[in-house]
Amino acid sequence: MLAIIRVILLGFFVIFASVLGILFCLIRPFHANNVYWLGQLFCKAAWILGCKLIIRHHPETKQNMPAVFIANHQNSYDIFTLCGGVLPYTVTIGKKSLKWIPFFGQLYWLSGNILIDRENRKKAIAALKHSATVINKRKTSIWMFPEGTRSYGRGLLPFKRGAFQLALAAKVPIVPVCMSNTQGQIKLNRWSNGAIIIEGMQAVPLSDEQKKDLKHTCESFHSLMLDKINQLDAEVAQLNQSKGLN
Repeated sequence: MLAIIRVILLGFFVIFASVLGILFCLIRPFHANNVYWLGQLFCKAAWILGCKLIIRHHPETKQNMPAVFIANHQNSYDIFTLCGGVLPYTVTIGKKSLKWIPFFGQLYWLSGNILIDRENRKKAIAALKHSATVINKRKTSIWMFPEGTRSYGRGLLPFKRGAFQLALAAKVPIVPVCMSNTQGQIKLNRWSNGAIIIEGMQAVPLSDEQKKDLKHTCESFHSLMLDKINQLDAEVAQLNQSKGLN
């Protein structure tokens, strides 16, 4: 019964938040700070899921912006959880097909996110070049998912090179953002689903050596983020145990 109530509430929330967001974005379409405010709105739905979000960023992150943020992409719940970790003046890169999702797709486009056609390599490369221009001219950070898709419990998937190529082209650092595991941890029939930790790590400038070997660079950041995710999972387990949720 609780699961049914939550699904209904989430449905109403998405429609309400999307309509409100569209009206907001129509007033200032494609503004660089729209995504931040919408992220703050959508993460309020975490309480419907019975989750407590703990969000923290490295104290020097804002001084190192603009940057390319890379985050682990787990499942559809990310829209209600991970979005709370987006900082001001940051937009995301998403696939072009998102534009056609009722309500959400129009909101995603109007809020100023960058849409790319992954099936067309030429257009995808052009979109990355445009993203580098956005970073340098508008002083706006870019948020990307280097796995390229949701992992759905398969662990941290191998990283693609796009985010790192973009950071090198724009000459800005990479900021890893890690979220504790939510796959299988959020149960709609359970009243409290405990804590979810989102942590933005220290900005990492890319060197010329890393540019020469992007494969190794991807693997290095993958290892860095995997270690941090494991640490966050252990911290969440302790928090939940102290509240008798395990």
